[in-house]
Amino acid sequence: MPFVACTSLTLTRLNSAQKKPNNVWVFFTVEQNEEPVAGLQAEDFQIYEDGDLVSTYESKQVIQNPEVAAVMYTMLLLDVSGSVSESGSADQLVDAAQLFTDRVGKTQKVGVYAFDGEKELHSVTPFTESEGAVSGGLDGLRTYKPKDPSTNLHGAVMEGLKELKKSLDKEKKPLKFGTLVVFTDGTDRAARFSREDMKQELLKEQYKDYEIYAIGVGAEIKKAGLGDIGRDGTELATEQAGVKTAFEKVADRIERHTKRFYLLSYCTPARKGTHTVRIVANSKNPKGSGDLEWDFNADGFGPRRTATPTPRPCSRSRPARSSTPARSRATAAAAARSRSRPPPPPRSTEPPAA
Repeated sequence: MPFVACTSLTLTRLNSAQKKPNNVWVFFTVEQNEEPVAGLQAEDFQIYEDGDLVSTYESKQVIQNPEVAAVMYTMLLLDVSGSVSESGSADQLVDAAQLFTDRVGKTQKVGVYAFDGEKELHSVTPFTESEGAVSGGLDGLRTYKPKDPSTNLHGAVMEGLKELKKSLDKEKKPLKFGTLVVFTDGTDRAARFSREDMKQELLKEQYKDYEIYAIGVGAEIKKAGLGDIGRDGTELATEQAGVKTAFEKVADRIERHTKRFYLLSYCTPARKGTHTVRIVANSKNPKGSGDLEWDFNADGFGPRRTATPTPRPCSRSRPARSSTPARSRATAAAAARSRSRPPPPPRSTEPPAA
């Protein structure tokens, strides 16, 4: 049963599976009071099957890199409407966005898109792990002039979610996590979509596991309005000087949230039937404990097969092709044969018999 003390950890199972001959793995998060708990090692976990502790010598439990089974995308959606591009604040926005992508890009793929008054988003840098590509794309926003200087904020959020999902759907890994970060300096002026339209889009089942943050700057922005977008967090800067700090705070939160993921794999002693596995986590900093459990089926399981070494004949490697001309090689070969023959008997110097 989960611990209920004030120092309890919350373990949330995201996915799990089993595979012959006897491997079981689980992908989960560890948090305490909604804050991520990072840095736990394999020895910080205990594994129970049907109430009995599984020996670490038998389980060979290991924490694997989450990237083995999961992919994470973050979309940075930037307001480049007339109020930004014509106010002389584009350089500050680009500098702050560059620091954000450099930091978040260390742990996941980052894509940068922009919006103004037009219906469609503008692709600045599609999702990539190349830092140079992101930097080059962002620099183009320093001199960007929108064709429509209005602000299609509601529509941009809706299109951003669709583009984020479309990109994630191309990935083959079983677990996919998306984050949307929206920057704006004003309210929706284009009125292509209502605030209610946007809120209904955010509530769709396909986006329920996405994290969404909002960063606002300027006098037009209201905290309450940002909250309709940034359901996982908002940052408000009253003036341009605070934009960099706002981006850093959101990047820090995304970075820490990335570290809450764990992929634990172990070898089960079970060989048949359905079993209940319970994972207990023990953390020293912050101090706390917590658990999670689920059922798995071990039908057809068995011991891991150990390969018996089979003697192999030494491989015959083809001699390297010589760069010596053919005629020289023939001469050298003839000389070698000559050296290998026994020398002829010495010729007599006596005159022949009469």
